[in-house]
Amino acid sequence: MATESRRAFLGKMSVTAPALGLVGAAAVTAEAAESAPTRRAIRGAVPLPFSRGVAFGNLVYVSGVVGNKPGSLQMASASFTAQCRQTMDNLKASVEACGSTMSNVIKCTCFLTQAGDFAAFNKLFASYFPDSPPARSTVVVKELVVEGANIEIDCVTCLT
Repeated sequence: MATESRRAFLGKMSVTAPALGLVGAAAVTAEAAESAPTRRAIRGAVPLPFSRGVAFGNLVYVSGVVGNKPGSLQMASASFTAQCRQTMDNLKASVEACGSTMSNVIKCTCFLTQAGDFAAFNKLFASYFPDSPPARSTVVVKELVVEGANIEIDCVTCLT
């Protein structure tokens, strides 16, 4: 539809709609603007070029975390199990900093650098979600961006 014909159509509808008992386009737009979800970035303790999480409406998209010591970029350990536990603790801290809880996590995406670590990861992951585990994808990758990291996890959670 050409621009002029759209304008003409909308102009006719704004006159015709009230007569037909329909809500005008301006009223719908104003109502949608009032109820539109807002976007809120949650910054982390360490200054990085991305947010710790972003809340949009009732959902929070939590950025990926690795097994670094809180407040630094240094890995907590070279051991996969220790690094995995620290990663899960960091995920929990990020989820809580964003105003949610682990029981509200909807979906996790997990990246491992070794397929052989999958069983150990599953066991530890299950301990953080004992009642109702979230949906999850797990991918084995060649390496992660953070040097020395063997695991990275991001998630989507909802606010309570």
